[in-house]
Amino acid sequence: MTDVEIKRGRGRPRAFNREAVLEHAMQAFWSAGYEGASVPLLAGAMGISVQSLYAAFGSKEALFREALDYYSRTVGGFGARALEAESDAIRAVIRFLDEAAVNFARTTGTPGCMIATAAAEVAEPSLSAYARQLRTDSVARISARLKRGVQEGQMSAGFDCDHWAWYIASVMLGMSVQARDGATADVLHAVARIAAASIEANRRG
Repeated sequence: MTDVEIKRGRGRPRAFNREAVLEHAMQAFWSAGYEGASVPLLAGAMGISVQSLYAAFGSKEALFREALDYYSRTVGGFGARALEAESDAIRAVIRFLDEAAVNFARTTGTPGCMIATAAAEVAEPSLSAYARQLRTDSVARISARLKRGVQEGQMSAGFDCDHWAWYIASVMLGMSVQARDGATADVLHAVARIAAASIEANRRG
């Protein structure tokens, strides 16, 4: 974790932990969306002044990018970890969906996926493209994991890893939306199980 010092006109500089304030910024953006999270709202959530926010992060846009990156390596990092937690590619993908169900239907904080919800509402083109790239990166990770499974003989050589990766990502994004609409973990697990059955059917006998 990094401590950041913001120079003030007089007196000692104010120091704060960058990771800690990014956690609060992430939650504010996630809950209110990019457009709904005003700079004063963000500063209040982060426990710093508007002046300190601009001094440390440069702009609201830059802060949002950092908040998305912070989400990807913390709360949203479950997907990448799940894909590498199993030696079997199909089990890894099933674990990925199961953990999405748990994470998206959380009982504390904002449900769903920050990148799939708050980021999807961004009107600013460069930020929209950045969020879209993060989602595309997730599809690429799923596809790469499935391709390893094909190479290891878990699925047949004709298994279309790219198309299945898009399907799995689509299921996950749908689960995120349903979680925002109030779907419980049990409901999301049921969705994950149905998707898992379709994937399991492609296991090489």
